Amino acid sequence: MAADEKPNILVVDDEPQIARVLKTTLASYGYSVRTARDGDEAVQVMKEWPPDLLITDLRMPNMDGLALCRHVRAKSELPIIVLSVRGEERTKVEALDAGADDYVTKPFSVNELLARVRAALRRAAAARKPQAEEVIAIGDFRIDLGARSVHVKGREARLTPKEFDLLVYFVRHPGKVITHRAMLAAVWGATSTEQPEYLRVFIGHLRKKLEPDEKAPRYIVTEPWVGYRFNPGDDQ
Repeated sequence: MAADEKPNILVVDDEPQIARVLKTTLASYGYSVRTARDGDEAVQVMKEWPPDLLITDLRMPNMDGLALCRHVRAKSELPIIVLSVRGEERTKVEALDAGADDYVTKPFSVNELLARVRAALRRAAAARKPQAEEVIAIGDFRIDLGARSVHVKGREARLTPKEFDLLVYFVRHPGKVITHRAMLAAVWGATSTEQPEYLRVFIGHLRKKLEPDEKAPRYIVTEPWVGYRFNPGDDQ
C-alpha cells in the first residue's frame, strides 16, 4: 500500500445495521470500506479487492468468523480484528488462536475501535519492514538483542534467559492481545501449551522487575480469561 493510499478495510457482519454503522464510521475517518454478510462472501470480496485489514463478527451463518480467521491465516498475514459479545471469553481465545490479532467487545465505542484499527495497521506496516535490528527501542524500553540487556526508562532490568525471551516476544507484538497458548508455544514450545502455571510465574517475575507498581501494571496488562496485552509506554 502506497503512503498516500487509503487503507482498505473489509467489515464482515450478518447484521446489516452494524455493518452499515461500521462502514460509515470508518469511511468518515479516511478508510476505504467494503462489507460482507458472512465468511463465504468475504472470501469472494477479497479475491477482487485485497483489504489491508479485516474486521469480522464471530457468529454468522455459513462460514463463521472462526472459520474465516483460519482461512485467511492459512494464506496471509492480513491483520484481523474480531467482534465478540460479552461472555464469549472461550470464543475470543479460539479466534485469537485461529489467527485473529485483536478483538473488540460489543457494545464498543468508536474511539476504542479506531484505536484497535490504527494499532493493527501499524503492526502490519512494521512487519513488512526488514527486520535486521540488534536493538529494539520502543516506548519506555530499549532491548539489546546481542547483549541480551534490557533498559526501562534508562534503568537496567536484569532478566533471566526465559524472562528475556518472553519480554522480546511481547515487544514484537505491542498492543496485541496474546493468548496464554500462543505465548507458551512461542517461548516454551508446542508441548507446553497446557501448562499455564509457567506464565503466571514468569509474568509475575517480569512485573516485579519492569513495572513501577506491579499491583497496577501498565506494561503487561491482563486480558481476563484470554491472555495479556503489552503496552510499551510513552512512545506507543
